[in-house]
Amino acid sequence: MNELLVDRSEDGVVRVTLNLPDRRNAMTDDMTEQWRRTMAELATDQDVRCVVVTGAGTAFSSGGDLSWLGERGAEPVPRLRDRMLGFYRTWLSITELEVPTIAAVNGAAVGAGLCVALACDLIYAADDAKLLAPFTSLGLHPGMAATYLLPRRVGVGLAREMLLAGRTLTGAEAAGKGLVDQAFPRADLMSEVDTVARKIAANAPIATKLTKVALNQDHQDLEAALRWESLAQPVTMASADMIEGLTAHRERRMPKFTGS
Repeated sequence: MNELLVDRSEDGVVRVTLNLPDRRNAMTDDMTEQWRRTMAELATDQDVRCVVVTGAGTAFSSGGDLSWLGERGAEPVPRLRDRMLGFYRTWLSITELEVPTIAAVNGAAVGAGLCVALACDLIYAADDAKLLAPFTSLGLHPGMAATYLLPRRVGVGLAREMLLAGRTLTGAEAAGKGLVDQAFPRADLMSEVDTVARKIAANAPIATKLTKVALNQDHQDLEAALRWESLAQPVTMASADMIEGLTAHRERRMPKFTGS
């Protein structure tokens, strides 16, 4: 069974589906290796304009394969550290994609599975999805950059509630707290996400990639933002896509961007 499904559309949207529904899409060794190869391929594919990640069945992902962790509990700490660091870096390699990424949280997003969603640029969830990070209740310190990704997304207060007190949020509650961008009825989630993904894919690729870089920089101050934009905006001004965008606007038609 292919534990990762990759579906490509002609408009440049790629949907990556965690495909182990009978195990709630637990992140097994095989899935992890398939994810590594897929992210490497997408990183060099110039036709990709947006990547959507979701889960098969009723869950987004139940997180790390607990049986995998249990089997290695007797290993020395240095060896476990190397294994876990490799696991984290593989799954978080989605942050290295230049194109925008969207997590479509169709069901439970637990622990490391939640962190994969947090690593995406946009997060949309089913309103009844469950989002939680129960590391300490399992006797584990948080992993997969949870202590970075959660506070960065929702602030330290809610991150403490989730990581220390085990607070669980539904998709609807998560939208109200800023943990996800929007929540939709489960039956509507993928159509809503596909609409957003197509809008992103229709935009100018160079401008979109540079905007993603800017948003991920965490500019130290206004001057830092101005210096970046005074370089990045002229790059797009020199592109054929800008001419196409202005022409399409004048002619009142949809632009056809080529990434040049």
